[in-house]
Amino acid sequence: MKTEAARIAENPSPHDPWRAWGPYVSSRQWGTVREDYSKDGEAWTYFTHEQSRSRAYRWGEDGIFGLCDREQRLCFAPVFWNGADPILKERFFGLTGPQGNHGEDVKEEYWYLEAAPTASWLRALYRYPQRAFPYKQLVAENARRSPLDSEFELRDTGVFAGDRYFDIEAAYAKSAPDDILIRISAKNCGPDPAPLWILPTLWFRNRWSWDPARPKAAELRASDRALLVAQEEALGEWLLEGPAPDELLFTENETNNILLFGSPNASPFTKDAFHRRLVGGEKGAVNPARTGTKAAAVYRRTLAPGETWTLDFRLRAANAMSGGDPAAIMERRARECAEYYDNLAAPHLGPAERQIQQQALAGLEWNKMFYHYDVGKWLDGDPAFPPPERTNPRNTQWRHLIAHDVISMPDDWEYPWFACWDLAFHTIPFSLSDPALAKHQLKLLLKEWYMHPNGRLPAYEWNFGDPNPPVYAWAALRTYFADARRTGTPDRIFLEHVFHALLINFTWWANTASRDETLEVFGGGFLGLDNASPFNRSEPPPEGGYLVQSDGTSWMAMFSLNMLLIALELAREDIAYQPLSGKFLMHFLYISSSLDLGGQKGADLWDEEEGFYYDQLHLPDGRRIPIRLRSVAGLIPFFAVETVPPEVADIGRPLANRWKWFIDRRPDLHELASRWRAKNKDGVYLFSLLDRPRLERLLATILDENEFLGPFGLRSLSLRHRDRPFELDIGGRHYRVDYAPGESTSGLFGGNSNWRGPVWMPVNFLLIESLRKYHTYYGDDLTAEFPTGSGRRLNLAQIADELTKRLASLFLPGEDGTRPCDGGRDGDPLLFHEYFHAETGRGLGASHQTGWTACIADLLQR
Repeated sequence: MKTEAARIAENPSPHDPWRAWGPYVSSRQWGTVREDYSKDGEAWTYFTHEQSRSRAYRWGEDGIFGLCDREQRLCFAPVFWNGADPILKERFFGLTGPQGNHGEDVKEEYWYLEAAPTASWLRALYRYPQRAFPYKQLVAENARRSPLDSEFELRDTGVFAGDRYFDIEAAYAKSAPDDILIRISAKNCGPDPAPLWILPTLWFRNRWSWDPARPKAAELRASDRALLVAQEEALGEWLLEGPAPDELLFTENETNNILLFGSPNASPFTKDAFHRRLVGGEKGAVNPARTGTKAAAVYRRTLAPGETWTLDFRLRAANAMSGGDPAAIMERRARECAEYYDNLAAPHLGPAERQIQQQALAGLEWNKMFYHYDVGKWLDGDPAFPPPERTNPRNTQWRHLIAHDVISMPDDWEYPWFACWDLAFHTIPFSLSDPALAKHQLKLLLKEWYMHPNGRLPAYEWNFGDPNPPVYAWAALRTYFADARRTGTPDRIFLEHVFHALLINFTWWANTASRDETLEVFGGGFLGLDNASPFNRSEPPPEGGYLVQSDGTSWMAMFSLNMLLIALELAREDIAYQPLSGKFLMHFLYISSSLDLGGQKGADLWDEEEGFYYDQLHLPDGRRIPIRLRSVAGLIPFFAVETVPPEVADIGRPLANRWKWFIDRRPDLHELASRWRAKNKDGVYLFSLLDRPRLERLLATILDENEFLGPFGLRSLSLRHRDRPFELDIGGRHYRVDYAPGESTSGLFGGNSNWRGPVWMPVNFLLIESLRKYHTYYGDDLTAEFPTGSGRRLNLAQIADELTKRLASLFLPGEDGTRPCDGGRDGDPLLFHEYFHAETGRGLGASHQTGWTACIADLLQR
């Protein structure tokens, strides 16, 4: 048998056999933009959780720990019922954006435990109450609470009191690419006997209802050969094998129009048949002919206290010839997965750190999802239905976008759609565990059917046009070098591929996102930092002005340096790239000048008195109002840094001559940037927005525990604003920003994302990486107090290590034995949240593997 490392090496493409099946079923499809055909664009109310059991999806499927092929033609997922719930448990429940006092939020307890990159082994845990699930209580109590209150979670309802729950594990092991072993185990953790129904369910994604010209071409039926036989035009014949069930249920994956809309059904048997049969006792709901496009085997058992019930199944192609003992294969795959991650981990990592790393990477794998969205078809509607009468349709400028791929999601319940800058961060831990996948994910959004013809990258489905920070060049460089270290062979074709696409993207930024024709300053727009500003940055600022952003401009400086370094790397073997290095040096120097004009035009974003970068509001009457808010936006200039080793910098005279041109002819530019002309003792050049004095001043603020440095990493808003809130009066309106270490107290962006205090992994990661780059140049010659005022001086690499320790402490047991990220709970597996309470470390926001939080795996490695 091959090891997992060998399978990855032999199957680098997403179309290779071992990657054909995986955990590609979303945890939530309802409430997404893709399923929204409403007039008003209110996706949450157009397709609700209540409707999801009875209404066929158009663009994808959801389930609990679901498995499917890479085109999501055939899906498998376990379904549960405790005999008390009003709803058959086919999918996770959660609150919509308007329902939650801090935005959308899943209200279930589950964990992604293990996952091999090829999905040869997958394991996850669901905690299912034995009492009726408290749907109404969760909705009512969260509706009662204000944004100033904490979220009301499932555990807070008391439904788990007395340990009255089942711990249900789902495990998948591939014997071969087309032969998948499935084990579902349920343990009664309570003190009393408790009944449980388990329904392994197989169904076809509905690809036929939307177009009368498309034949169904898919069928499930009972057979003497197996529990279920599945036949589909592209997949061929597949079998689900397992123990004899109490009964087999069949229906069609069709909408119950009579129930929902009062119109005729396409079939007498509808998507909600199993719910109606078990929960409602409606025997006629299922098809007695034992055929359909959705089927389930039903198993019922009353479990004694402490008893574990295990069911084994096999999903395979009818012609699969793998064979072998299923128990032995599952044990082997579990061992191979564990060995793969153990060998991957750096030798210095202890058991606790290895658990963090392995579970972070496992969660990342579980959140790969089949994502299907043809924007043109969605805007026009489907042939079988009247055209949608939208008053203000989304994404009208993105008709070209056709997504039909497996993509890494931030969180496949809360964010079951790709997000451009999130995905760039996902590639960092993927570069550690599965570099081939990291490269594929980066290339994907640069393809012509994703990238806009004008060069813009799609942000996320709620608004593809929102500008996200341009971090793709950084992620591509990071992935390129990580892959080269791992394989010993730099993938220059990959680097060239992304470089040429990013040239187009850079041009869009330079031509469209610049806010001043005479200066390379950038502003306006979302830029990923949600509510860091006193204004909603996706809307026009007050008084008809525009916002010049220190972060927007600094992201572009970082983009320029990343492209400069890529050009230099490619020029090592092809001198045709030398002129492009000069182009990006020019852009970097122009951007550097725009951040610091020494009082010229009053446009400086650096405040010399306070030693910090601030946004500016530019008004039509010529006024420029500095927004003296100490937020993460003012730290982004720190990230615009690259070091260039001598073997790269000294490639040929043409390049040196281009650099000399700037030195001789534009001293006003090159003197403003950092010491890019001065090599250190090792011959390394430094390119940075910060000269040494500013670097030291900004470090003093960043590392001040009364400013940004918190016990668990860098806060996203200075602690100074706890006692001194930022306030601004303009145009008859009052704006105020308070320090909020936890959930958002603002309604901006739905209130579910707070950049006004909490710790976020991506900006911490970038700052730590930047510290290491500065250390490469300055070495031990540059030290800083850590923390500021402590008298303890460390070099910048040591400071990076200390910050990593603070971030890691989020997931490690403290002196009292509890982990900060769990909010006081201990003993459960880890969750990887979107962000963290700055003072307590409690996990907040999306809770199930927000992909950029998996960057902790890479930080621990270093």
